[in-house]
Parts: sequence; structure tokens; C-alpha cells
Amino acid sequence: MIKANDPGLQSWIEVPANSDFPIQNLPFGVGALTSLLHNGQGEILSIGGDLAEVDLGGPVTIIGNTVISLEALQAIGYLSSLNLPEGVFSTQYLNEFIELGKPVWRALRDRLSEIFRKDNPELRDDKEARKKCLFNVADVQMLMPVKIGDYTDFYSSKEHATNVGTMFRDPKNALLPNWLHLPVAYHGRASSVIVSGQNFHRPKGQMTPPNTETPVFGPTKALDIELETAFIIGKSTELGQSVSTKDAEDHIFGMVLFNDWSARDIQRWEYVPLGPFLAKNFASTISPWIVTLDALEPFRVKAPEQQTPVLPYLQHAPGNTAVDINLEVYLQPENTDALKICTSNYKYMYWTMDQQLAHHTVNGCNINVGDMMASGTISGPTPDSFGSLLEITWGGANPIKFPNGTERKYLQDGDTVIIKGYAKNDNVRIGFGEAKAKVLPAL
Repeated sequence: MIKANDPGLQSWIEVPANSDFPIQNLPFGVGALTSLLHNGQGEILSIGGDLAEVDLGGPVTIIGNTVISLEALQAIGYLSSLNLPEGVFSTQYLNEFIELGKPVWRALRDRLSEIFRKDNPELRDDKEARKKCLFNVADVQMLMPVKIGDYTDFYSSKEHATNVGTMFRDPKNALLPNWLHLPVAYHGRASSVIVSGQNFHRPKGQMTPPNTETPVFGPTKALDIELETAFIIGKSTELGQSVSTKDAEDHIFGMVLFNDWSARDIQRWEYVPLGPFLAKNFASTISPWIVTLDALEPFRVKAPEQQTPVLPYLQHAPGNTAVDINLEVYLQPENTDALKICTSNYKYMYWTMDQQLAHHTVNGCNINVGDMMASGTISGPTPDSFGSLLEITWGGANPIKFPNGTERKYLQDGDTVIIKGYAKNDNVRIGFGEAKAKVLPAL
């Protein structure tokens, strides 16, 4: 067993019931005190108040509602046994830490679980040190956790691909011939990946009104969500090198929640023959906490059976399985209570992370630490588990109805979407927090 995953561990930091962040989680993110402002050049300016004198603006972890500064822990000496490079946490992103490799990630989680174990007094009883290391989550603004060099979006849910193929093409040929033989993907836009809490403007583009073939230009009228997760690359490769399914998870740091906002009317017009472009590249929202694969290890389940034989390089290696992660989507129009519109699960994915990474690199494509690879929309077998409004409303034919009479076919300005996710067994719950954003009017 991974030491930090011990289900019997308890922390001297209070952990509320059903918290996403027990001591067994210890995800990684980047945070800054809300009394600190960015100057737009990647630097942080301190303004007003005693909190501004505390240097919190970098890599952090969390237990319960307490955010923990990794930079402060290292500076005071609590991480000295790990022999980490000096200044590895004095950074704007986690990339430098991630580059140290899986044995270091695991050693740090183990050490953190030791420091914050209920019966360990070394930091618990050091009041002055706690002031420098520990902060209430309400006082911390979570920032983009990694510098993303490249972002790839897969299309790996069989249920989602079947639903979309049925609507966009021919129900008898919903899946194109290649879909059961390889994990389909497209290269997305890393610059427009945003962190939870950052709102975005409705995109504009070309679209064709119903029963016409001539495009018009304007704000999308069919703005949609896509319930996804994403994994962060933790180990780089050289150009020409491939990663096998057996070695894939050595190259994955952890996972986040992901909402790949989509403009369906723009997508329908532009996607032939080269796939998504303006319909996707305007914004994608991630949750700020990266949950390590180590923390998710207790929630492994068998992946869906692939009845169509795949080529050897895509065959599962022993131990490479799916992960049982419960996923929820909430939609909240302005002045209206949020409504849960989807309950799905990552375990439904037909193509798993190891297969996605093996296929991505089989041609020699190099990957870099911090690269992000999204799962594609995660839909389950029943209508309440469909991961997009396109499917939930079946192209607008079955609007979502709110108790107050409000209806939605697609997103309107002022709507907020919240994605939540957690893995849970009889002993522990490991959560991701949330990926949240509001739709602002087109500029």
C-alpha cells in the first residue's frame, strides 16, 4: 500500500464530513492569498493587511478547508528529509516539481501525510510555524496549477460518440469505422484553458441557420458544456520516442476536472473535414487541484470490455484499468437555484488513459511535463448520465426544466456551470473540488 493512502490515517487539521480533501488525498495546486494581486506579468503584488506580508503565491496542497503552503514547509525545514531542490516551490506553476518524477511525488505525499497525522506534534504544536504554512481556503485564490504547453482532446466515450453520431450523421453509422480501432482526438488550444472561477465571453463565428446552406456570422446560439476529465503529463519524452501502455502511467502526474465548452452551431458548420476549431478553442475550464494517480489507486475498476480487437500497441497492460470517479454537472441560471443535470462516471470511458497516451506517442510525438490531455465528453448509458446539453436535450428537442419554469436547450448569458467529481469507497472519499465558470455576453 502507498503510505499516504492508509485509510486509517486521521489529521490534526479538521476535515468536515464528505470533504473532498481528507489527509489521504493531498492534491497539488497553486494558490495566492486574496490580498495578493497579479500585475499581469506573472508576478504577484502585495497590498494591504497583515496577510499580504505572508509569502503565499505558489504550490500548495489542502486538507479539509486548510490550504498548506509547500514553499513555507520547505523554508522552515519540514521537508528537509526529501532533499528537494532549493526554490522548487518558489514558482508560479507546479512544472518544476512535477519534473522531479514519480518517486519524488510519492515521497512528498508520504511526508505530508506524516506531518499532518493526528498524533504528530512537530507542526501541530508549533503555533508560529502554522501561521506561515496554513491558510483558510476562503482566503486563498486558486490559480492555474501548471504551465500547459500543449493540449489534446480525445473523443473516447462510446456512449457519447454514438449519441453525437446519431444526431449529426446516420443512426445506423453513428460510429465511424476508425472509432473502435483507435482513440480519436484533436489538438486543442492550450492558451484558452482557464482555471475554475474565471468567466468567459460567448464566442462568435460562422453558422448556418436551419434549412439554409449559406453561413451567417454572430454569437453562438448553441453554447454547450462537455463533462470531461483531463490528465497532466508528468514525464517528458524525446521526439521519436513512443510510450507503451505498460509505461504510460509513469508519465502521468494526476487528473483534473475539465469542461470543454463547445459552440455546437459553429461546430456543425466547420468540423468537416478537419474537425473542431473555433467551436472549441475559445475556452476550456479545469479544476485547480490535481489529484495524483497515487491517491486514486484505491478506486481502480475493470475497464469496459473492448470486443473489437485492437492492435498490440493499444492492448491493456496488466494493472492498467479504469478509475471509478463519480461526476456531476450543475446548471445555474442567474437568480435561479442550481439544478443537477447530469450524474456520470469516468469508469464508462471506452478508451483509457494508458491507451490514449500510447496512441498519442506511437508515431514519435514528443510530450512535455505540463501537457494536458482531456478525456472527451463522458456519457453513460442512460439519459441522466449524458455529459453534454446536446445529448441531455437531444439537440434541443427536450429542454431542461427548472422548478421555477425556466427552461434551457443550450446555455444563455449569465448561466453558471459547475462540475464536481469524487471517488468514494467504504473507507475514504477523494474529491477534485469543482470546475466552475459563468457565461458572459459576447464582446
